Amino acid sequence: MSALAEDDDALVRRAREGEAAALDALVSRHHRAVYEVAYRVLGDADLAADATQDAFVKAIRALATFRGDASLRTWLLRIGLNTARSAGRKRTSQREVPLEAVSGTLMASSDLERRAIARTEAERAEQALATLPEKQRLAVSLRVHQGLSHREIGELTDTSEGSARVNYHLGIRKLRELLK
Repeated sequence: MSALAEDDDALVRRAREGEAAALDALVSRHHRAVYEVAYRVLGDADLAADATQDAFVKAIRALATFRGDASLRTWLLRIGLNTARSAGRKRTSQREVPLEAVSGTLMASSDLERRAIARTEAERAEQALATLPEKQRLAVSLRVHQGLSHREIGELTDTSEGSARVNYHLGIRKLRELLK
């Protein structure tokens, strides 16, 4: 069976036994999600890449202690979130939203005018998202970009499922107001 076809539990067992291919498969499977969470916290691609790498180093070192109370994905996202928050506290420069953060939908349109409008709208959305309080920004990002449930968002943000739901809805409402 290929590593891609295996579930996380099987890969974790194999990685704990020292199999590098299983560890590589876990990192490959979850890297983008951890990076996106780090990016939403930090707003900088380079800082997010560094935080993601640090998060995976921490996760690999702690893999033996993973109990499985939450899904591996939730556990990794939590480590990524905490690592990014820590990196954000250390950072002294002002946060900016880089142009590269614009959605990949820009390349789908061949019409130059439509691409320009899409780029502008995507930039506006990213800038508006960046203005939300952290818990609202994370709730919206995790729900929209990662497809996490409100329960999983609550676990990641140290809040209840209901609080995660409220933060998501408040964030969406505020984005609608900002983007009118």
